[in-house]
Amino acid sequence: MQFGVFTVGDVTADPTTGRTPTEHERITAMVAIAKKAEEVGFDVFATGEHHNEPFVPSSPTTMLGFVAAQTERLLLSTSTTLITTNDPVKIAEDYAMLQHLAEGRVDLMMGRGNTGPVYPWFGKDIRDGIALAVENYALLRRLWTEHTVDWEGRFRTPLQSFTSTPRPLDDVPPFVWHGSIRSPEIAEQAAYYGDGFFANHIFWPKEHFVRLVDFYRRRYEHYGHGSADQAVVGLGGQVFVRKNSQDAVREFRPYFDNAPVYGHGPSLEEFTEGTPLTVGSPQEVIDKTLTFREHFGDYQRQLFLIDHAGLPLPVVLEQMELLGSEVLPTLRRELDAMRPAHVPEAPTHASRVAAARARAAGASTTTDATAGAVA
Repeated sequence: MQFGVFTVGDVTADPTTGRTPTEHERITAMVAIAKKAEEVGFDVFATGEHHNEPFVPSSPTTMLGFVAAQTERLLLSTSTTLITTNDPVKIAEDYAMLQHLAEGRVDLMMGRGNTGPVYPWFGKDIRDGIALAVENYALLRRLWTEHTVDWEGRFRTPLQSFTSTPRPLDDVPPFVWHGSIRSPEIAEQAAYYGDGFFANHIFWPKEHFVRLVDFYRRRYEHYGHGSADQAVVGLGGQVFVRKNSQDAVREFRPYFDNAPVYGHGPSLEEFTEGTPLTVGSPQEVIDKTLTFREHFGDYQRQLFLIDHAGLPLPVVLEQMELLGSEVLPTLRRELDAMRPAHVPEAPTHASRVAAARARAAGASTTTDATAGAVA
């Protein structure tokens, strides 16, 4: 089981002080959070991609490359990479380069993006969102797996005898998750390719996401990648943790009440009841997170959102200390103990290289046997 943190990179005023961090302060804080993640025992750091205020992470590979140079173990990912408005050729090249520099500690999550104005800024139409996601990802797959590509599609300039460089490390491209909060077409896409599906179920009731994940699992089995319970699932979550729940609620309430994404709506208590948000003690975070397995089945990656809504960096780092020391060890132990042996762990570069070499060795053995039979 992989545990990580993901950031959307919002620049939001601290409602308790009225102070808004500068973009530079927010960017350096995100790097500090990534380094803290490795220090306290998280497995993954993921950054969003946005091209509009009040968000700052417009260049995830730049940030992740900088983090890669300052970490040794941490997996670097995105939440999400915009497969709709980015050129798939540039995605193929940027993330292959990052994969080399990070010694394979890279995967990424594809997403369509939920900010309508971004589409025309990059010459696209939001009404083509699903079609762009399908066509661009099909091209990206070919660029990573085929040395020379001829391509003609609806949305991009044709390619003739094109080779993207650098080639993926060890000829194994980064593992891909597909993130979606509403579209079964994206769950279908993840299942078709045998990729991971990430349900960031932080805003809506779980029942909606249970249906999406169940659909992905059934289609994953349909396409022959394994049984439904072997499908690769990731989940979002968000927490604010203190030693005791009363302090957590008292301290987090002004941030919740004023948060641009969910403030001024349901109360903190209503939101906590209806979504994965946990505001409380380490044991309450453990108990709530364990319910995710009950709803979604055994899954491979859990990412927590902990640095938004104007929370100052020292408070975020305190949360990470508590999660690393008092939450993650228990969750790892309990979830690993409940996971059946046939349900795989989250793919890594090392495991995917080993699998590719095993397939190549099997193919070679088959070829030798066939040649011997002919002789």
